[in-house]
Amino acid sequence: MVAPRPMLGALIALKKYPTPILKPLWPFFVGAGLTYYGIGLAADAMMDTDEYKNDPRNPKYGKH
Repeated sequence: MVAPRPMLGALIALKKYPTPILKPLWPFFVGAGLTYYGIGLAADAMMDTDEYKNDPRNPKYGKH
């Protein structure tokens, strides 16, 4: 008599499917990287303005 196998494979679906991930989503990854870089540049530029150089909340020039 053979013991019944657990139904783990049926519950989790451990089959391997050739689903393309990077090929259709590469524009979104590139756009996310460019957005992250652009927001970083804008934040640095805003922290360097005269209005915020003496602000104690400024992480670059604030008095700690």
